[in-house]
Amino acid sequence: MRLQKDPLVLFVMGVSGSGKSTIAQLLSAELGLDFVEGDDYHPTSNIEKMSGGTPLTDLDRWPWLEALNQVAVRHQDKGCVMTCSALKKRYRQVLGQGIAIKTHWLYLKGDYDLIYERMQKREHFMDEMMLRSQFDALEEPEEAIVVDISESSELIVQKIKKEIL
Repeated sequence: MRLQKDPLVLFVMGVSGSGKSTIAQLLSAELGLDFVEGDDYHPTSNIEKMSGGTPLTDLDRWPWLEALNQVAVRHQDKGCVMTCSALKKRYRQVLGQGIAIKTHWLYLKGDYDLIYERMQKREHFMDEMMLRSQFDALEEPEEAIVVDISESSELIVQKIKKEIL
């Protein structure tokens, strides 16, 4: 069942371990929008690099960001909830290019210690030691709905829904 009558694209952003996939999946189910896991679009070379503990460069990220943008553009007819770290302003600009429908940036914000603790408890191709490099690269968005990740997932989703509906 679709709760959101007009299509929209929701970009769920933040550093690795901030809960992007969890929140995006919950929002997708609640709003009846397609879920797009941004990590699924990384080329193998990016995954190998991150798995080996090497941070991605901008050069590594461009093809991934452009691929995600094309997925978002293709979802304009029905909308979607997409995860992507979107750490820098210029990354967000690439992601949002050519999208003619309403978009929202949802920034899942948390402190290093909380996120590091979470990362140690999960399985992911990105090594938790690279978390510092993500915090160093992060340019906090001015145009986003900022959500404190210390809240429960359910409460976070309810707060976001109040902001976007």
